[in-house]
Amino acid sequence: MADPQSYRPKPGSIPETPGVYRFSDETGRVIYVGKAKNLRSRLNSYFADPANLLPRTYAMVHTAAKVQWTVVQTEVESLALEYAWIKQYDPRFNIKYRDDKTYPWLAVTYSEDFPRVHVGRGAKRKGNRYFGPYAHAWAIRETVDLLLRVFPMRSCTNGVFRNAQQVGRPCLLGYIGKCSAPCVGRISAEDHREIVDDFCRFMAGNTTPVERRLKREMQQASDDLEFEKAARLRDDLGALNRAMEKNAIAFRDGTDADVIALAEDPLEVAVQIFHVRKGRVRGERGWVADRADEGDTADLVEQFLLQLYSEVDTDDPDQQAIPREILVPALPPSKDSLSELLTELRGSNVEIRIPQRGDKRVLMDTVAKNARDALVRHKTVRAQDLSTRNRALEEIQTALDLPSPPLRIECYDISNLQGTEVVASMVVFEDGLPRKSEYRRFVIRGIDGQNDVAAMHEVITRRFRRLQDDQKTMQAPGDAATGEGPLLIDPTTGAPKRFAYAPALVVVDGGPPQVAAAQAAMAELGVTDVALCGLAKRLEEVWLPDEEDPLILPRTSEGLYLLQRVRDEAHRFAITHHRSRRSKSMVESVLDEVPGLGEVRRKALISHFGSLKKLREARVEDIAAVPGFGERTALSVKAALDQRPKGEVINTATGEILDGA
Repeated sequence: MADPQSYRPKPGSIPETPGVYRFSDETGRVIYVGKAKNLRSRLNSYFADPANLLPRTYAMVHTAAKVQWTVVQTEVESLALEYAWIKQYDPRFNIKYRDDKTYPWLAVTYSEDFPRVHVGRGAKRKGNRYFGPYAHAWAIRETVDLLLRVFPMRSCTNGVFRNAQQVGRPCLLGYIGKCSAPCVGRISAEDHREIVDDFCRFMAGNTTPVERRLKREMQQASDDLEFEKAARLRDDLGALNRAMEKNAIAFRDGTDADVIALAEDPLEVAVQIFHVRKGRVRGERGWVADRADEGDTADLVEQFLLQLYSEVDTDDPDQQAIPREILVPALPPSKDSLSELLTELRGSNVEIRIPQRGDKRVLMDTVAKNARDALVRHKTVRAQDLSTRNRALEEIQTALDLPSPPLRIECYDISNLQGTEVVASMVVFEDGLPRKSEYRRFVIRGIDGQNDVAAMHEVITRRFRRLQDDQKTMQAPGDAATGEGPLLIDPTTGAPKRFAYAPALVVVDGGPPQVAAAQAAMAELGVTDVALCGLAKRLEEVWLPDEEDPLILPRTSEGLYLLQRVRDEAHRFAITHHRSRRSKSMVESVLDEVPGLGEVRRKALISHFGSLKKLREARVEDIAAVPGFGERTALSVKAALDQRPKGEVINTATGEILDGA
């Protein structure tokens, strides 16, 4: 670890003005970004007595090798620059609020011709409209089931929808009145979209028009003596009321607000948020994060609001992502500047305040209780996990005689089937956890037969040659006042150069041959400061370069368990890539026989049907319906598929020939 005094700026060189600063490690990677009203006072606090620093701050200043800053004119400018740098460099020591659990969303695929509603998790996708998130998936599924009788929109998957189109019969929901069955033409695309629009308006809180319409239609049916229709409308109205009861009324004045509360201790902070729309709680969500510095509650609130609202979708007409009111437990230091920034994003005034009394104070207390409970649950689960990861890294450091714990581990694996479709995978673990955004896949070409050793040599060569190329294009260092320095970014796009981050340890899946191949590749490129080992599957032996005997770690070793996790993840990632390429190549090999069918239309066909099995089952009319195809080409494709024996499909996992694929 570096000594902070070795890169501490000279006395008097730091200005006493507002600005944004960043710490970088010895390779130039930005590891922390912050802002301050007084740069000199803030930065000097990092070089004070180490005993007074939090553990995470202590680790940050001892990992860093340089500090730089940029002076700004206004607080709004500093907020925008701080967020831009955090987004650009993804500093590992900055607070990253992560879900303490995965919350389900209610999504409507609005960009499709026949939009469908479904419950999902994870990141949002462009073209969909989202509602929530919600605390329990079963509760929102129950609500959707109630609403489908009133808004009979499509809720089936694309596969079920296409299958119903082909056979000309709807699924069960179409027969029981919970789907208008657009798959068989019972309703036009325009009429179906009207149902979808009504559903979205209802979920967004605009319930009154729907209730009035149902009551009016029920009264009219009763006056016309259509009592069965009136009874059905009565049941629909009851279903709406039961659905609305699931979203408790929070504010009687119908306010749109986000209510945010924190629970914190010296090491971690939990954040809970309730989304209130039209006076009703429409969703809730929770985050937890490690505390990176000594900031108080107000600083934590500011960091959270900046992260939460800086990437919102302000174009969604049915769900205003930034509400008119944001209720917080403490006012952020840059309250006026933050309100100005959020007002600009929303397009109208945004007020940040602390609720003092009434319904809003009561709800704030409820949210705070949820935050405290979330922190207790998280610490109970994570306490053992965090200590275990640290122990695993220390055991690997001791076993491999490394100068420091390997905070970044990269693992490589080769996958092929009898020498065909050779691919490789690279997975990255940082601080003992997978960093999936930096996983990479490689396609190996120019190797004859099944030669894992040559493939390993090629992939290690390509990875470290890219490392050296990226490091050569680093920006030239400048002075600290301008903030210019050796940053690992693309000078043309400003995006981080992912391959420019050197690993502390390289793990290869295999024994002495694979380790020797990786060592030779690194030696040819002059890479001498990266540790290397191999993990053989048979006896879980750890092989080191130039060693005749393997290193045997105890079966109970946390270090061995971490190496196994890294190796297994690399194997999984490689197998997934290989199967994907093998599946596509099988389809393409069949389509190669179709005269006049070029690469673009082959890919369009593969993308549309997804697999050779579904393509074989498709009718000529289905193939002709693919954009760019006509009846003549569809007939040629169908003829080629019928001529190719079905048994000539290979299981990519086992190599066996499958029949009837």
